[in-house]
Amino acid sequence: MTNYIREMSGKQYLKRLAENPTVIIPTGACEIYGPQLPMGSDLIAAKRIAELVAEKTGALIAPTIEAGESSALASFPCTFAMPRKILEDWLDFLVGKLIKDGAKNFVFITGHAGNVDTVNYIGKKYLNEHDIRLVQIDWWRFTNANGSDIFQYSGQMAHGHASECGTSVMLYLYPELVDMDELSRVEPIPAGDFPDFIGFGRFTDRTPNGTIGDATVATREKGEKIVTRCVDRIAAYMEQNFR
Repeated sequence: MTNYIREMSGKQYLKRLAENPTVIIPTGACEIYGPQLPMGSDLIAAKRIAELVAEKTGALIAPTIEAGESSALASFPCTFAMPRKILEDWLDFLVGKLIKDGAKNFVFITGHAGNVDTVNYIGKKYLNEHDIRLVQIDWWRFTNANGSDIFQYSGQMAHGHASECGTSVMLYLYPELVDMDELSRVEPIPAGDFPDFIGFGRFTDRTPNGTIGDATVATREKGEKIVTRCVDRIAAYMEQNFR
């Protein structure tokens, strides 16, 4: 049985939504993700996590779009830095449409940090207008919060960009998409004397290849542990809060 709305007939969709008015909305990006991982890693991971959560909870999975707000990585020519307005308009339409059809609970699996603020904005907008419940999982920050005993490193060395955690997750979910000959280690640039300031800079000044941290210590086993733990935690939250 599928949990993807796009794979259902209209009749099946409305019946499922009436039985369980919970919808998972995955978003991601299409950007440089180190030399070893596909550019769509953020969305690829988010969609698979959505599938695993839906299998446990019976929630539906909404349609999504292939790119995200990747302006931070736009200095790499291979990054599809979609304007934020496109994501905002899409989510605005999507959430409004789902509410009209009867959705009551929303789980955003946000696989890309650049989308988090937009998701928050849309969620708050509709929360103030409708009797709904929403939660956002900022996926890679979520793995950081729940995986301190799994990874060899901590901080950016494990959770920077396409590093130990990200590569481990992809090795577990889609090992065929990981180029093991391209694993690299790129030390994060220290914060400097003014860490309390929000600075602006090109991603190409921080990394030559899109990796920040150490991908060379990534393993499938670490990926399986963190995915299993995080999926179970998301499902437990839904069970407790979306009744």
